[in-house]
Order: sequence, then C-alpha cells, then structure tokens
Amino acid sequence: MPIKAIVRQLGISRNTVRRALAADGPPRYQRPAKGSIVDAVEPQIRRLLAQWPTMPTTVIAERIGSTRSLTVLKDRVRELRPVFIPPDPASRTDYQPGELAQCDLWFPPVDIPLGFGHFGRPPVLVMVSGYSRMITARMIPSRQSPDLLSGHWALISDWDRVPKALVWDNESAVGAWRSGKPVLTEAMNAFRGTLGIKVIQCRPADPEAKGLVERANGYFETSFLPGRSFTSSAEFNTQLAEWLIRANQRQHRRLGCRPLDRWEADRAAMLELPPVAPVTGWRATTRLPRDHYIRLDSNDYSVHPSAVGRRVEVIADLEQVAVTVEGLEIARHQRCWADHQSITDPAHAQAAAQLRHNRRLVAVPTAATEVEHRDLSDYDRMFGLADSETEEIA
Repeated sequence: MPIKAIVRQLGISRNTVRRALAADGPPRYQRPAKGSIVDAVEPQIRRLLAQWPTMPTTVIAERIGSTRSLTVLKDRVRELRPVFIPPDPASRTDYQPGELAQCDLWFPPVDIPLGFGHFGRPPVLVMVSGYSRMITARMIPSRQSPDLLSGHWALISDWDRVPKALVWDNESAVGAWRSGKPVLTEAMNAFRGTLGIKVIQCRPADPEAKGLVERANGYFETSFLPGRSFTSSAEFNTQLAEWLIRANQRQHRRLGCRPLDRWEADRAAMLELPPVAPVTGWRATTRLPRDHYIRLDSNDYSVHPSAVGRRVEVIADLEQVAVTVEGLEIARHQRCWADHQSITDPAHAQAAAQLRHNRRLVAVPTAATEVEHRDLSDYDRMFGLADSETEEIA
C-alpha cells in the first residue's frame, strides 16, 4: 500500500509511517535506565571480595555501611563473587567395563519372620557394578564370614563372571585398617585368591568412596520396600529378585541409558569363574556326643545316632546343613534362621529310641559279692551304752 493509503486508513501522520517503515522492528516504549542503589558502593564490594572471596553478604553490608534492603545487594554480590573465586569443577568418576563392583550390607527396616515365632532383620548383601550400574542383592542369615562369603559366591555365580575388584568398607568379616594399612581376614583373602581378584578396602568413615552401592541401598528403601510384606526370608529374596529385573531396566539418569544396555559389554570384560569353586559356608569337624546333636551358629541339628562317638564333618551354606561321616551323608536339614532352636529329624529320633530300647533288653549280670554285716550291739558297747562285764565283745 502507498504511504498515503496507510495514512488514510490508520489516521496517523506520514512521518509516523515513514519512521515505522525505517525501523528494524515494531515500536516499543523504553524507559531510560536509572541505575541501582549499589552502583555507588560496587568498588568497595570488589575490594572486599578481592581479599576475602567467601565473605558473607551480611558482613559486606556491615563493612560498607549499607542500611538498605539486602535483596539488591545479594543479587550484586552473587554476580561479582565468581570473578574472585576460581572455578571448582567436581570430578567425574568413570569406570571401565569389568573393572569393579561396590559391595555393602543393607539392613532393611522391616521385621522378617524367621520361623518359630521369631522375627529379625537379617542383612542384605548388595553388589553394584561400576560400569553398567547393574544391581544384584540377596538376604543372608548373618553378617558372619561364612554367610557373607556364601552370599558373595551366590551373587557372582548368578553373573557367571566376576569383576576384577570388589570395593568394601571395613566390615569385620572382610577386613580392617591396622597401623594405617588395610588387612583382609584370612577367609576373605582365600576367597579373593581363588577368584584371582582384588579387594579394595575403603578408609574408615569414607562412605563416598562407594557411593554407587550407598545410593542403591537408599533406592531399595524408597522403591522396593514401600507397600510390601514378607512371610519369610525366602519370600523376601523372591520378591527382591523379581523387582531387580525391572530396576535394572530403568533409565539411569547419570548414564543416560538403562543398566541392561551396558551389561553385556561390562560382563564380557569381567574374569571367568575358576574351575574350582572357592571354599565358602560353614565347615567344622567334631565328635558327635551321646545326644546326637551338632551346633551350627546358635542352633542344634539332629544327627543319626549311629554316629555317636565318631568324628563327623559339618558343612552348611545359606540353605542347607549337612553332616557326613567319612564322606557318607548321615543328616541334612533346612537351615534355620531363627536363634537358639533344636531341629530334629523324626527318623533320627526314632532310631535313637530304638537303640535305647535294644540296650535295655540286654541282661546285665549281677556281681556275686558277699558283704559282712557288723552287729549293732558292738557300737553300744563302744560308746559305753552296754554293760561290758555281762556282754562279750565280739
């Protein structure tokens, strides 16, 4: 449209139309900047921050004698402070495939039925792979070394591979720091040697060194436990295993993918399992007493009474308790997680009763021994209770 036509249609002057056409954009109202109340004291703020970069804003206001609101002063200090504080970027830890797995014991804040009316909170052994963030876990009867190593071997067997290193804190069954050096327990050192891996012990009071597994423990409490109930430790492990399948398929914020997407590369770089399994679980040799019970942890388990007086070998893992004599198994029980119980096999009790019955049928010969009996009147005469003149002393 010609300028004249625009003027007639809009009812404005020609100069207004010409200015609008010559401008880069539509006209807008602009108020001239008046400045800030802290512009006058900015040089003082800069001098203070140059000497003390971390000085609080309230102290800066006191030093410059400011009596106005702190809101504007805080905004200006927030802009100026990075100029005087050097950047402090956080380090980002990256793990190579198969490099390590972080381990920890998680104690669920829920009572688990253990049988015989007992409830407890057994520990859960947790392992998190560093590269893929794959999580695996299992509840174990106790934190003692035999159960801890049995749980480790169970989790590693599920992976069918073993990471090149396991990261642990100062768990008593794993090791401790002595004289400023980490020292593994004899059992853990043998376990590590059989697998051909390293065990890295974190320094005391340093939970950040194994932050992956610590975050996994928190993830269990916020995403696994709520809304669940358990009737036994076996059901707890069943529900946990099913939930871990879904948990390892979630989108990991730090990785930007699912742990399952990295698992194959992580697992391929791990070490193969040894041809001979490491020695784990409970192992002991003892002579079977007459009551034909052996004690494991805090519970008593019955054994066939035919082995009374003989040396028996006790072998137990997380699930079973077995007793052998010269390689022949004579007892097997389900592992009891409750404390101070006596577990009896009805066949063992029946065999013991039959052996006692057979022993009673054997006639015991009576010894034919004559015993001399003294006359009681001798004691009367000895103590002067009888007349010695009229009675003879034998």
